Amino acid sequence: MIQERLVRLGPDFDQVALACLDWGDAAARRTVVCVHGLTRNAHDFAVLAEALADRGARVIAVDMVGRGHSSWLADPQGYRVEVYAAQMRRLIGLLGLGRIDWIGTSMGGLIGMVVAAAADSPIDRLVLNDIGPSVASATLDQIRSYLGLDLLFRDLGELEAHLRTIHAGFGRLTDEQWAFLARTSSRETPDGLRLHYDPAIREPFLLDTAGGLDLWAAWDAIACPTLVLHGAESPLLTDDILGEMRRRRPGTEVVTFPEVGHAPALMATDQIATILRWLRL
Repeated sequence: MIQERLVRLGPDFDQVALACLDWGDAAARRTVVCVHGLTRNAHDFAVLAEALADRGARVIAVDMVGRGHSSWLADPQGYRVEVYAAQMRRLIGLLGLGRIDWIGTSMGGLIGMVVAAAADSPIDRLVLNDIGPSVASATLDQIRSYLGLDLLFRDLGELEAHLRTIHAGFGRLTDEQWAFLARTSSRETPDGLRLHYDPAIREPFLLDTAGGLDLWAAWDAIACPTLVLHGAESPLLTDDILGEMRRRRPGTEVVTFPEVGHAPALMATDQIATILRWLRL
């Protein structure tokens, strides 16, 4: 059974509220926290979460601030990885989760690296979905081209067509899966449908990525076992970045999925089976 939660982080976090989807038993021996990519939301993990819950895990997928049903920020400069990481630490504490496993897609993986790098990290096992500690500025140009555009769609079919274009790297999804992503990625407005995130997330992203991304210091500080899922055709997670990740942390496991770019949607049987195996569920 799935439950929907809205958790207020308190005055230290400007009363930000994070929306969560919660699968499985609250008393489960293992808890898996899932964090989505830059413009995505918690529903992206629905297929994976069902599989994890069937193996006895509790799964909590979060709408990061500015996305889905979570708060939008009055000051968009708070849409930054280090802020997201602090918010997630607070959420984990408020929910009393204790030790967790973390699955992060793209931006969710960057946040996971920051959380895992802390000396008192709550993460036992870390799964990074098609992201590493470094991304060149030029590689991020495609994301910049569509991020934060306040697009208006006449119907779900038009919105779905947009998602199929900008997220072609998700891989070979079924028509039903694309339709599900369209429904869960949309919000109704008086003028029509829009994507379910605050367009202002664009502002700090453009500033922070002008020279590319560099989280190598965080990567070097991570002590927990780490699995990296790699789309074979990914423009973000390249062979040279993977090589450097392995050189710095030789125990890192990498699994590459063919005919997938950025990022594996975690809906395919082989992708889910890989995660279940590695989490020992």
